[in-house]
Order: sequence, then C-alpha cells, then structure tokens
Amino acid sequence: MLGGGIIGLVTAWRAAQRGLATAVVDPAPGGGAAQVAAGMLAAVTELHYGEETLLGLNLESARRYPAFAAELGEAAGQDLGYRQCGTLAVALDADDRAHLRELHALQIRSGLESQWLSGRECRRLEPMLAPGVRGGLRVDGDHQIDPRRLAKALVTACERAGVVFHRVWAEELTVVRGRAAGVRAADGTELAAGQTVLAAGSLSGRLAGIPEEALPPVRPVKGQVVRLAVPPRYAPFLSRTVRAVVRGSQVYLVPRENGELVVGATSEELGWDTTVTAGGVYELLRDAHELVPGITELPLTETRAGLRPGSPDNAPLLGPTALDGLVLATGHYRNGVLLTPVTGDVMAHVLTTGGLPDVARDFTPRRFAGTAPSDTGLAKAARPDTALSEQPA
Repeated sequence: MLGGGIIGLVTAWRAAQRGLATAVVDPAPGGGAAQVAAGMLAAVTELHYGEETLLGLNLESARRYPAFAAELGEAAGQDLGYRQCGTLAVALDADDRAHLRELHALQIRSGLESQWLSGRECRRLEPMLAPGVRGGLRVDGDHQIDPRRLAKALVTACERAGVVFHRVWAEELTVVRGRAAGVRAADGTELAAGQTVLAAGSLSGRLAGIPEEALPPVRPVKGQVVRLAVPPRYAPFLSRTVRAVVRGSQVYLVPRENGELVVGATSEELGWDTTVTAGGVYELLRDAHELVPGITELPLTETRAGLRPGSPDNAPLLGPTALDGLVLATGHYRNGVLLTPVTGDVMAHVLTTGGLPDVARDFTPRRFAGTAPSDTGLAKAARPDTALSEQPA
C-alpha cells in the first residue's frame, strides 16, 4: 500500500481480510489529511452542482458507515467518535438564503431528504446561533466521525489482521518488463508486490518511477482548521454540525462528544504550502463568530493546515491504471473520510478480482487518460507519503 493515510489503511485492512499478504510503507501510518479533517459525513449537504455522479458513491458510503464503524470499532477495540447527530446548514443573509433554497431544490430533485426551516426554527434547534440566521436545512442523515480516532483504529485493525508496516519513505516505484513490481524504500530495501496500490493522497503524482501515462492527475488543495475547547459550563454548545456560506466562503462547526469544536475549513490553491496563516485563522473565526457569536468565549487549542487530494472532477480515482500491476486509490478531495467504507470494499474487490464493482465504474483512473499532475516535472521537494500492498504473484 503506497500511502498510510485512512484510504491506504482501509484498503490494507480489507485486503488482509480477504487473505492477501499485505504491507504498508509509510513513516507515520495514520497521519496525513485525516489529522486535519473535520470528519463530516455529509453526502447531502456537500452536494454540489455537476457532482451528481459522485453523489451516488457518497450516499452508498454513508449507507455503509454504521456497520463499518461498528465492525472497525470492534476489530480495533476503540471508540471512533461516530455520531449520528445530523447537520444544520443555515443562511445569514438574503443571498445566502436564496443559495440555500436552490441547494434544497437540487437535493429534492436528487431524491435526498432535507427539511427547510425558518430562522426561528433553526435557533430553536441550536440556541447558540446568531439572531440574524434567515433559514436553514435540517439534514438528519449527515453524520460525523473523528478522523484521528478513525485513523488510529485502522492502524490497530491492520496490525491485528496481519498487515506488515514498513515505517520508512517509499522512494521509487519498481517497474519490471512493463509491470509495476513493488517499490524501493528510502533505506534501500526492495519490496516486491504482485499488485501495488498507490494511495498517497495529494502526493500520489510525485512518486518517482511511475510512467507518465499512469500518473494520477492529483493536486494539493490547502485547508486550514481551528480547534476550540468547550468548557463544561458551556455544554451543550452545539448538538449537531452547523455549516453556512459566509461572504461566499464555506464555514462549518463540528462538535465532538469530548468537548472539542472543530472550525473549518479554508480552500486554497497554493501548491504544497501547509503554513498556518494569521489571515486563514482570522477568516475562519470571523465567519464562525457571525454564525455562532459565543465561540469567542471558547479556548483556542489548535490551528493546523493540511492538503486535500484534488482531482480534475473532484472525484476519486479507483482501480487499475495504464501500468499493469499499479492500482490507484486517491483523489478523494473533500470526501476522503466519508468515502472510507466504500473505498475499502471497492479496492478489496479490485485486488481479488482485477475489476471494478458497479458502484465504482464511473471512477476509473482511465477517465483521465493522458492527463498528468500540473507539477509532475517539479523536483521532489517533499517525500511522497506512500505505502505498499503486497499480494503473492
């Protein structure tokens, strides 16, 4: 498995469950974008125009989440922080209200369940909301999970399933007679594989040795996130995820059962920059304050930036590539946490049968034939966060 984030880990876990000899190469398994993500499982409120095909995959993964979370929690002996608390998307002015009304109409046309509420009804559900809220959408089917707990549980489940971890960097894909044959690690170790899965998130296009025709067109999209603590005297602060568009920018507040409140997230096309900026933090807190004024009383506990793996159509690349033996599981963009269950199942099917199941046929990497990452020719300024999945040839 070339990549030890949640996508690589769930693929390794499911592959091991299918009886495949599996290994992960990554210096810090469980790291990556999951450490920054808020963990919204928002198939409905994340719906965007032009992404109706992706909606089907998102809904299928959301449907699988309760059973997946229960199975993984039992396998790892850990609590994943999975909450079926619902989401409330609200509007703060007339323009936002009109936009939200259009989104509601799209949701209804798409057969989704969401309920339009007045501003008063929104504040009745969440008393901490600003008095100026003009209306909102209640979506009880959009849930949440703690991505950090999810990643930790996946590492444990992989270890218990017999997955071997090589905690080093992968340097170069090994290609023998026109077929991917494994990877050379930074310590010089040559790791052979019958099938090699590239699941390195935003860095998936930067691993040396991949032929140009097989390079995934994945780019980094920066996101900054702020974490606050809700003292017991303020609890319950919010009972569900609350999100809005403020001056054209998305903002969300995700309350955890442990008292943490995650506020995010910026979306910045800045290449490989992961600097937390004063401007980014200011904008998040400013917009969140307009939505929920009481956040200014909460302690600030963490600021962090990460990189989402964006693809040309904002959808993942799943399955075989133009290079025999090289399989992709990357490009999940803002839906990596949501798509974890279905990705694990899809990749296990690919690795054991060689073909994509029906649910993933629209997401084959071959839809981008001839398209490479925009910065493929750049020097490898950062080591690719990669890992290796082994299957006997």
